[in-house]
Amino acid sequence: MSDLVIVESPAKAKTIQKYLGPGYEVIASMGHVRDLPKSKMGVDKEHDFEPQYTDMKGKEDVIKELKKRAKKCDKVYLATDPDREGEAISWHIAQMLKLDMNANNRVAFNEITKTGVKNGMNNPHKIDVDLVNAQQARRILDRLVGYELSPFLWKKVKRGLSAGRVQSVAVRLVVDRENEIRAFVPKEYWSIDAKFTAPGSRKIIDAALVAVDGKKLEIPGQAEADGLLARLEGAEYTVASVKKRVTKKQPAPPFITSTLQQEASRKLGFTAKRTMKAAQELYEGIDVEGVGAVGLITYMRTDSLRISEEARAAAAEYIGVVYGKDYLPAEPRYFKSKNNAQDAHEAIRPSTPELTPARVKSSLSNDQFKLYKLIWERFIASQMANALLDTVSADIEANGCTFRASGYSVKFDGFMVLYVESTDNEESSKKMLPELKVEDKLKLKSITGNQHFTQPPPRYTEASLIKALEENGIGRPSTYAPTITTITARRYVEHEGKALKPTNLGEVITELMKEHFKKIVDAKFTAGMENDLNEVEHGNKNWVSTLHEFYDDFSKTLKKAEEAMEGKRVKVPDEETDIVCEQCGRNMVIKYSKYGKFLACPGFPECRNTKKIVTEAEGSCPRCGKKMLLKKSKKGRSFYGCEGYPECTFMTWNVPSNEVCPTCGKHLFIKGGKSGKLVCENEGCGYERELKK
Repeated sequence: MSDLVIVESPAKAKTIQKYLGPGYEVIASMGHVRDLPKSKMGVDKEHDFEPQYTDMKGKEDVIKELKKRAKKCDKVYLATDPDREGEAISWHIAQMLKLDMNANNRVAFNEITKTGVKNGMNNPHKIDVDLVNAQQARRILDRLVGYELSPFLWKKVKRGLSAGRVQSVAVRLVVDRENEIRAFVPKEYWSIDAKFTAPGSRKIIDAALVAVDGKKLEIPGQAEADGLLARLEGAEYTVASVKKRVTKKQPAPPFITSTLQQEASRKLGFTAKRTMKAAQELYEGIDVEGVGAVGLITYMRTDSLRISEEARAAAAEYIGVVYGKDYLPAEPRYFKSKNNAQDAHEAIRPSTPELTPARVKSSLSNDQFKLYKLIWERFIASQMANALLDTVSADIEANGCTFRASGYSVKFDGFMVLYVESTDNEESSKKMLPELKVEDKLKLKSITGNQHFTQPPPRYTEASLIKALEENGIGRPSTYAPTITTITARRYVEHEGKALKPTNLGEVITELMKEHFKKIVDAKFTAGMENDLNEVEHGNKNWVSTLHEFYDDFSKTLKKAEEAMEGKRVKVPDEETDIVCEQCGRNMVIKYSKYGKFLACPGFPECRNTKKIVTEAEGSCPRCGKKMLLKKSKKGRSFYGCEGYPECTFMTWNVPSNEVCPTCGKHLFIKGGKSGKLVCENEGCGYERELKK
């Protein structure tokens, strides 16, 4: 007889089995085994929202195997993920197997390593019913909204739509930002920019006019700019002051779920879904060459910045050996979590810091390696010494006008030797200034007036939308990725490059929701619901009363909306293009099918003309000279193919360019991104050169 340990995934089961050894049998439930039924509401609203859980379709064999194994074992341990959803899965399995709900049979692993598994098995506890109730309340809330609000949208807009507490607010954020951009009125302003050289130096000093006659400067138009340029004509430029100081720059804290998704978007171009898939695989366990199956990172759904002392010591040892004692902070570095953080788990970090990215690279997929490297470097850097920057600011006077030049150099790189955090709006690095002294006379190389216009706020990217959701208290770490996946899959928003743009459908739905269901799309109300669920989790609030508080008001709002919209239907305007239908002369519009976008004539059913949407690329096919088209593989990866397909089968992953090969005259292709090179794909040519920086 052996003890049975139930986890969610086979990868996790394999890794844990390695550490537990004989005497234990580890099997996977393959995720949830019970849920609310798909075909009906499954919630008894008349009897305090009693859920009617059923065994999930397709899980019959898994359930049968779980019951069979449980009967043969001395004891069953439930080792699902250490969060609300994992607790709910354990609770469902316990009920299904008729386990003692008061037994200490729940174990949790923050990291799937020998130490993490041992600690979890040595500290079993009861299933946390408060945690389960918080998850039940969330699941039932989403079911109530989805099953009652979605049919309303079907009747008033079109079939197949869905609404949800978090997704509706996320779409509203994107729509509101788009409305801000449309309403934005650019304001003209000018700057006066000059270039100087110092005595004995040929290094260019860039400076901008910041004050006139001691007053802060604003230049509203060209007339004012020309007046200042006239005032400065023939002026002598003198260094009035030089300020030098050493500033400290601290490292970013280790990742939590939201910051991991944001940084993976900025640095790697990953979607939130892609990030969490790779993170889940790294957590559950990788068969590392020479080590065996091991979970490479701690649990990836967390909002805590806490780090174990063992991990802190391991990082310090690595830093001391590889970089030297100067790169260790004077005192161990601690980061404070936000006030509303659950703090149930540590921050996301490598479970074994000595397993460097280079050490495990051969055992990882491309996505796994990129994400592990990001997590590992961020964690190690967070435990390193501050960087020290020599900063210089110089004021240059001429005819009562003050120019300012500034720059910095790295005095001590500290954590920056390994990792520097990205931002949504990267600023260009400042140049270091040559040695300047007060009363130095500078030589003017050029001075110009430059016109500018104020810019509207940028569209959200996945990274900035996740940041906005977190800052507004909307959703939890586990909900960011599925929320963005849902609103793009439902075509409420779409990607335009990295930016998220609302579709006509998303705008229509949001306006309808704002008019009739203000609370559902109100960020503060949704954040308040999250706080209520947190109170349920901590045992401070009853989950049934929480549901009543929401639903009793929601049902009245829904009834009023149905009465107000009686006999009305909202039309979603088609997105018109400048492509003319060759059969009837109308401008074609964009339509959607399960295969994606296509062009259709708005004259349907009289005119049934449709077309594929093609995106032409720069350059031409090196084989036949026809246009190159941007296409998608079955896995969704972009590639470029000749428009003459199938007669011409040329295709490439490299990006076509307008530059021509000096050897054969064919168009060149960009290989390896911005830091790559230009290559000629003409067979037998072989020309290539580095891209200009």
